Amino acid sequence: MPIYPELQFSMHEVRAAGKRLKDDLRLTPDVDWRDAHHVFAVANSWRDSHFFPMRSVYLSVAYRMRKIGIKGDMAARPKRMASIRRKLRDSDIHLDRMQDIGGCRAILDDIAGVRSMLAEINEDFPHHDRRQWPYIDEPKEDGYRSHHVSFEFRPRTKEQSVFAGRRVEFQIRTRLQHSWATAVEAVSLFNGEDLKHHRGSAEWLRLFKLMSGEFAYVEGCPVGPGVPDRPFRISEIKALEAKLDAISTLENIRTATTYAETHLYGDGKFFLIVYNNEDHTVAVERFSEILALQARLAIIERQIEDGLTRSKVVTVEVSRVENLVRTYPNYFGDVGVFLGNLRRIVQGKDALEFTLIQQARVIVPKPQPGDVRNLTRRYTRWYPS
Repeated sequence: MPIYPELQFSMHEVRAAGKRLKDDLRLTPDVDWRDAHHVFAVANSWRDSHFFPMRSVYLSVAYRMRKIGIKGDMAARPKRMASIRRKLRDSDIHLDRMQDIGGCRAILDDIAGVRSMLAEINEDFPHHDRRQWPYIDEPKEDGYRSHHVSFEFRPRTKEQSVFAGRRVEFQIRTRLQHSWATAVEAVSLFNGEDLKHHRGSAEWLRLFKLMSGEFAYVEGCPVGPGVPDRPFRISEIKALEAKLDAISTLENIRTATTYAETHLYGDGKFFLIVYNNEDHTVAVERFSEILALQARLAIIERQIEDGLTRSKVVTVEVSRVENLVRTYPNYFGDVGVFLGNLRRIVQGKDALEFTLIQQARVIVPKPQPGDVRNLTRRYTRWYPS
């Protein structure tokens, strides 16, 4: 059985570290390195203690997907330290009360699968359902759509009691909804903006909001606030696409970041994805042990905090390496589903749910040995030759 990290500090220290994380902790003459080191050591230990509860939720959801025969992908990930710090600064929430430090995601083929899965979870689940956010039936102002559930871990054995009360957020969405969220983050990375947190081009934000409404229409769901009726919505989408040259931008992202590592086979477990904003490279490292993964993550995040790198880093658990791109495609420029539907709308056609899109037949090559620890992609097409 894998060894899962436990909290090495008191809850008083966790709460104190949460308050300090709001401050500038870069190593400067004004910052005591020992104090900064302690703050991050406590915060990392608190986050790492969510690995086991997160995996428990992941396995519980995956079991129920198999049980009722729903097709889709599952992934689990701890929250990035940069995201934790942003949330602490932008809200009055405390570190020890944050519900999404550990997160699991299910991406299902269509809205019917989402409804069935939610019914299964609401009827029977081993962990305490603290709260739900129905962003599919009540979309956010920016158009974000996904159903969130905050679970509180319930130990089954005495050994698991050290993880009691840890909170894990479960997100469930359709592939169409996921394609929207992916495109938002991919365009943000490409343009050097933060559209996810409403910082960036107003035209892009408006286009994504309108596209969310069109996707909701296709899935038979509420379109959300501030979205015009369909004829006006379609007309505005076409005008914004022409102004932004959005199809070409998305095509550039997709072409520049074509994922070609299909020679890698075998079961994946824990992966670390590093996206470098400076030279536009993506590196993927594979780990079999959580302790090694969290040690490597802490090193990179410390470098980010000290301004030594502009990279973005995320750790993910998936069942197979090929699921890495399907669950976190924004880091690999995989915007194909969103791009295809935007192109259809501009051409006067309806968007399509994932299950209605004709999938290309793929000839699977003979497996060849590969090592994802050495996987590095460089996207030279993002620069003029």
